[in-house]
Amino acid sequence: MDFNAYQKQARATAMYNGAGKNFAYPALGLCGEAGEVAEKVKRIVRDGRREATAEEVEAISKELGDVLWYIANVASEFGLDLDVIARQNLEKLASRKDRGVLHGSGDNR
Repeated sequence: MDFNAYQKQARATAMYNGAGKNFAYPALGLCGEAGEVAEKVKRIVRDGRREATAEEVEAISKELGDVLWYIANVASEFGLDLDVIARQNLEKLASRKDRGVLHGSGDNR
């Protein structure tokens, strides 16, 4: 599946209040779902393990799917295309790698 196909199908399931004119809901949902991924990873780290159980991997996969749904809907709310976002991100990272600035901080390096 490509990003645009996913985005279109995710949008068809966007039944939240004000969908199409409410970027706050999916943006806040994205934060919540990312937090759920982090919580699951935190528990693995807390327990001093370097590997996750099959059940943990499955749970993380489901949460990442929720993250992806919210990303797609934030993008839709702003009229952005996930294929373009993905391509631009890879181009930015390739440029940073070529210039030797993958490490470090700052948006405009």
